[in-house]
Amino acid sequence: MTPEEVGERLVALLTDDSPDAPPGEIVAGLSGGGPGHTRAVVDVPVARWWETVGTAKHNGALGCDYFDWLSAVDELDDGFRVVAHLWSIRRHHALLLRTLVPRDNPVIESVVELFPGAAWHERETFEMFGITFARHPDLRPLLLPPGFEGHPLRKEFVLASRVAKAWPGAKEPGESVAGTSKRAPMRPPGVPDPKEWGPRAGEDA
Repeated sequence: MTPEEVGERLVALLTDDSPDAPPGEIVAGLSGGGPGHTRAVVDVPVARWWETVGTAKHNGALGCDYFDWLSAVDELDDGFRVVAHLWSIRRHHALLLRTLVPRDNPVIESVVELFPGAAWHERETFEMFGITFARHPDLRPLLLPPGFEGHPLRKEFVLASRVAKAWPGAKEPGESVAGTSKRAPMRPPGVPDPKEWGPRAGEDA
């Protein structure tokens, strides 16, 4: 199957006019470029996440029986984009599944029952983004030390170390001293202004 056919097949399997089907649009697309690197991408409502992963695994035409990885992206006001990558060992095609989890209630169903190897990926995503995976059998911290507060991969998480050491992107190429640029310093999400946060907070420029 071509990547286009993989995406179309999954959308067809999930399309259901039944009144019991959870609402939301299911859309297929493509990711990557070049021969051998293009893969199907299917966006689904969060309420159909578990169903989608199960369909991709168990449907004979798709047969995505290998779980590769799962993570998330902070989309700010839009919520969190949860992404999983599956592979068909027999048919040699890839499938990228995506769903959007609301920021005010970041809960999604765990797929550990379908792919036990997803356990660590879901634990890491829970820890780094604060996304809860319902029915996960052991959703405890994986990487951070005990008592750590916050979720480091959320864009509002303050990168405190950058108060003491400037972000390298704050300088133009070739500049050796921060502050000599003719343009305003750049601060990506999470990098605080030293005058607003940290030991120099409140100081004049």
